[in-house]
Amino acid sequence: MNLAAAQFPDDILAVAGVLAAVLLVRAAWRIPWLTQTQHALTGWFGATVVVLGMWQLKASIQPGLSFHLLGATALTLIAGRDRALLSIAAILAGEAAYAHGEWASLGLNWLVCSTPVWITVLLLRLSRARMPANYFVYIFFNAFAAGAIGMWLTGLVTCVLLGTAGAYPFSFLLEEQLPYYFLMGWPEAFSTGLNLSILVVYRPQWVTTFDDDFYLR
Repeated sequence: MNLAAAQFPDDILAVAGVLAAVLLVRAAWRIPWLTQTQHALTGWFGATVVVLGMWQLKASIQPGLSFHLLGATALTLIAGRDRALLSIAAILAGEAAYAHGEWASLGLNWLVCSTPVWITVLLLRLSRARMPANYFVYIFFNAFAAGAIGMWLTGLVTCVLLGTAGAYPFSFLLEEQLPYYFLMGWPEAFSTGLNLSILVVYRPQWVTTFDDDFYLR
């Protein structure tokens, strides 16, 4: 999911960079920096480091096509939407700094890799509004299902962008790449659900989106 700058027109990269910068500033503005608790910071920074490590275990097939676990759903559930968006930007910047990515395509990559964050937030709101306030709903729907859906949509967006830009034929992307993203959805779902299951039992104070009063009482 590390899109190469050479595969896209400069104007697309520029627009993506500006849009990403605006959304990041908005996310940073919404975070109550002066009232952050130690538990919230521990969960946020710890999850960011773990996700950064997960991204190092990747398989690169072609330029702009690499497969790795995203961890964005878990990061969103632990730290919340705005902090998760900042963490993904920091991870991508670290990747670019160590020559595992490109600065020119940083904004576009951030927009693509942020897809699971928005999906997770949407499904979390949906579950709270339409489903029972139940621990198992949180784990199986908001962690397992959201993790898989986030990976699938990220793969779909990646293939659409590469095909539209003419980097690869749509037939190649649909037949040779998209199925791998579908397969990657299952380990993404399992790792997200398993980690959140452990955290809400042993360290619920690290998980911003989990409320004992709401889900257990």
